[in-house]
Amino acid sequence: MARIVIYSKAVCPYCEWAKQLLDSHGASYTEFRIDQDEAKRDEMLRLSNGRRTVPQIFINDQLIGGYDDLSALDKAGKLLPLLNQ
Repeated sequence: MARIVIYSKAVCPYCEWAKQLLDSHGASYTEFRIDQDEAKRDEMLRLSNGRRTVPQIFINDQLIGGYDDLSALDKAGKLLPLLNQ
């Protein structure tokens, strides 16, 4: 199973939708709340090339982007192969 990391905030519908989408595929993930951990926020900014919006989703250390990007991968049939790596 793929290693999935999600950087999120408490009040973020896109974060919730991303987690629900991953849950619907039975994927497990590690979530880091950047509103509770400044070091994780800085880490997210570094890994995402300065992107400040949440969620920022990584699958096997590859930046996927946000919920819209994750959803587009799913609709194109490309998410499941990534999750099964």
